[in-house]
Amino acid sequence: MINQIKPIKIQLIIAAIAAVLFIPFLGGVHLFDWDEINFAESAREMIVSGNYLTVQIDFMPFWEKPPLFIWMQVLSMKMFGINEFAARFPNAVCGIVTLLVLFNIGRKLRDNRFGILWVLAFAGSVLPYFYFKSGIIDPWFNLFIFLSIWFLLLYAFPENPHKIRNIILSATFAGLAVLTKGPVGFLLIALTAGIYLISVRFKVKVKLIDAPLYFLVLALVGGSWFIVQILFGNFDTVVDFIVYQVRLFQTQDAGHGGFFGYHFVVLFFTVFPTSILMLKSFRKDNLDDALYQLTKRWMLILFWVVLILFSIVKTKIVHYSSLAYFPMTFLAAAFVYNAWRNKKVWNKWMSGLVIFVTVLFSIPVFILPFVDKIKERIIKMDLIKDDFAVANLQADGGWTGFEIVPALLILGAVFYILICIPKDNVFKRSVSLWMVTIFFTTSLIMLVVPKIERYSQNALIEFYKSHADKDVYLKSVHFKSYSQWFYGATQPHTNKNYYNTEWLLSGNIDKDVYFATKIHLADRMNDYPDIEKIGEKNGFVFYLRKAKPEL
Repeated sequence: MINQIKPIKIQLIIAAIAAVLFIPFLGGVHLFDWDEINFAESAREMIVSGNYLTVQIDFMPFWEKPPLFIWMQVLSMKMFGINEFAARFPNAVCGIVTLLVLFNIGRKLRDNRFGILWVLAFAGSVLPYFYFKSGIIDPWFNLFIFLSIWFLLLYAFPENPHKIRNIILSATFAGLAVLTKGPVGFLLIALTAGIYLISVRFKVKVKLIDAPLYFLVLALVGGSWFIVQILFGNFDTVVDFIVYQVRLFQTQDAGHGGFFGYHFVVLFFTVFPTSILMLKSFRKDNLDDALYQLTKRWMLILFWVVLILFSIVKTKIVHYSSLAYFPMTFLAAAFVYNAWRNKKVWNKWMSGLVIFVTVLFSIPVFILPFVDKIKERIIKMDLIKDDFAVANLQADGGWTGFEIVPALLILGAVFYILICIPKDNVFKRSVSLWMVTIFFTTSLIMLVVPKIERYSQNALIEFYKSHADKDVYLKSVHFKSYSQWFYGATQPHTNKNYYNTEWLLSGNIDKDVYFATKIHLADRMNDYPDIEKIGEKNGFVFYLRKAKPEL
């Protein structure tokens, strides 16, 4: 019956549901340090300065990221104002586009049913869903890489006649990936394609013109911003990008280290329940569809490229491996589809893993609403050795008790699904799990995340917001933050001494300076006797240094 519905109707339904899922509540919580505020601040500074060519932070060139995603945020802020909703709206749009792309590719590979399953696998997994309600670069970056790989895959498919079109489209999306996050975009595509070529012993028909055409389009699209920068005399931009990407492989950013298997663990738990459903798709399918088999081969290669590459990279951040969401959701959809065709079964170990992860998700959600009631006992027991974390706990979370609803929902629903839906009905079990996870993640975003933010950064952000648009300097000292610029609504600095922290701390300042630091770093401020402590809240300590009037 699903396969008899016209694809355009299904696409309209997917777009409408995705809009309902991804757009509401985008502005329900402050942007999170570092990445969300970082990108939003760059967009704000483009608008304030009128310089839309150069990415800036604190009105100084910021060469770590190209401008494409920042431009999307600028356009959004022009429409909705400079706020959290506008900063996150581009990724909500990306969510709608991504689900439509997955449906159409899935329909091409098998039929409408497979396309819908792929959509459900993506939207029905915790972190993939959550990312479409964030303000980070990765959703668009990953989509561009995936589309580039898809068209390379079609190029490698012997029966596809549109070789030139596929090579141009692949190069175009690769270029867009480079414009979104830098050269690492092309690196992931090249590694995936290279390993595929090795696996088939380079038995892919390539015309003499195809490779030069690919790199020409890639250079024109991906290098367009770099070319413009060079024309404007900013040749060092290209060098800075390369140096930064190399540094990521050689060092770890402060606070972003981890063990080698970090991303294995992250993907298993955060891409629930898809991470469990996909496990039975690593074996060879007994299907004679050549394009499907080719796609599965590329998806397996992409999965391992992402997992191994970012396991080698010393900087460990959750979203680094988020490109793996595409092959993981494909493999999960393939398992459910083949099970529907009576070629796969639901094993007991799958039920065990589903229950295990569900319980792990539920425990903290059950405990969090009672944090304010038990935190004094925890502090007195001296179980937490971090002074900053202890001070964070002093915040009033504003818990009402209803925050346990997501845990009750997912626990009750999972046990109902596993008990009441027969294990031979893998299709119904899987779809039900994905639907439940959508409701679970939505309720977490609405009920729990805003309360958690009160313990982490809320006091700092509120401090800077209270001084927004005032003719003062705002500075986070002895720790890294982007919040003072975005939430302090800072303007371009006429006095370049501002960029010298020591000048702000002890120099002949021309206007008042408000400082913020963390409680365990506050002793460092004692070295500056003319800096006055004016407050302390939830782990952050606030200071004021007044400018001395000229005699």
